[in-house]
Amino acid sequence: MPDRRTQLLDAALAVVADKGLKGLTHRAVDAAAQVAEGTTSNYFRSRAALVEAVLDRLEHLDGQLLRDQGMAGPPRTVEELAGQLAGMVLALAGEHAGLTRARLALSLDRPEAVTAGHFRLVGGLVPALTALGVADAAARARDLADYGDGVLLHLLTVRRDEQPDAAAIAAAVRRLLAP
Repeated sequence: MPDRRTQLLDAALAVVADKGLKGLTHRAVDAAAQVAEGTTSNYFRSRAALVEAVLDRLEHLDGQLLRDQGMAGPPRTVEELAGQLAGMVLALAGEHAGLTRARLALSLDRPEAVTAGHFRLVGGLVPALTALGVADAAARARDLADYGDGVLLHLLTVRRDEQPDAAAIAAAVRRLLAP
């Protein structure tokens, strides 16, 4: 069982995923966490403090997710990397869709808040691409991150009723990395 602070922050992320940042209120978090009214304001005295804590929690969860979903080691082939990235996209659009929706909602209102996670992803891709002999690894890493963000957005919005296709995502990654 998470501690009360973590419980409240996870409920706050669920509120943001469902209602956007404008829907994030102490009262909405209390309801989502199923705690007594006023509990959230006891932990986070202002809305600004609540938003900052939510952003910190998102950063923590993103780091944990990258570690948990990350590769066992550096990919040995572009094909292996493509499969790993497709798996990550499917996890973010599937079992972690709420976290992804919250991240997208926060990025619209607070773009600077998701910068660190983006650069962490790109920074992890550059050495992998370099090791695989991919030309212009830094630019290609940015392309992959941009593609992944776009696919996630579409899987959660315009293509939400479609079954995601890991093979098609992996094929697009391979095309982005082709010489």
